[in-house]
Amino acid sequence: MSALRCCAFALLLALPTSFLSAAEPIVPTKTISLIGDGDLKTHFYSWLTDGGHEDPRHVFTMGKDGILHISGDGFGGLITHKEYADYYLVLEYRWGTETLLSRKDRARDSGVLLHCQGPDGGFGGTPEKPGPWMTSLECQIIEGGVGDILVLAGKDADGNLMKAEATCTIVRDRDGEAVWSPKGTPTFFEKGRINWYGRDPDWKDVVDFRGKEDVESPGQEWTTVECFCKGDSLVYRVNGVVVNRADKVFPNHGKLLLQTEGAELFVRKMELRPLPKEIP
Repeated sequence: MSALRCCAFALLLALPTSFLSAAEPIVPTKTISLIGDGDLKTHFYSWLTDGGHEDPRHVFTMGKDGILHISGDGFGGLITHKEYADYYLVLEYRWGTETLLSRKDRARDSGVLLHCQGPDGGFGGTPEKPGPWMTSLECQIIEGGVGDILVLAGKDADGNLMKAEATCTIVRDRDGEAVWSPKGTPTFFEKGRINWYGRDPDWKDVVDFRGKEDVESPGQEWTTVECFCKGDSLVYRVNGVVVNRADKVFPNHGKLLLQTEGAELFVRKMELRPLPKEIP
């Protein structure tokens, strides 16, 4: 081995393991069905605030019918093993009837965290007591608020604040809350929520809440949520209606986290597809 090759090899060995194992995010070239083979471990691992990576209460189970059942008995989620970028996410879900824990009498709540970075539990907790989420951009799924954008800036393993941000064109409702509008003013967010365009200003955190303009399917009917993630832009569509969008988002790639947040949920489709030629 030449002296030059020996030097290069020595430098390679000296690199941190995390650097050596880091992989580029996957950009789908064909449909990736995250629950299609019936084995959750193929694409996911679980995270719960009271159990870490263990799921002794079977919060997440696959039925023989190929439908994922999330009991809601805990806070956390299913997290993909791999990171993804530039994808078209299609999720079909319906609510169950159960609400539990601190959200027993609250609006049914879940969501998909996009572009997750940092440690599991890095958002909503402390290094000593990790939280349920990760640094990410959320597509909110909650009665009355399906399609809200949440900017979740968590902390790294050393407790340092991580960056998450988005720019949205917004107006302010009567309570001063940010509401997406294509005719609004571009506004920079480092945290917080951007309501979907039709969120009821009289929204209440109560079971079975339904707003006057909600496009989510009522009751226990199936709803389709689509997320178009192209570069540093996001577009959310619910039952075929564009409800929210953002630009200049960071992070712009990462894992996905499907939440459990005290409400029973069924998911019959969760797919990552190549982006269409035209984004809505």
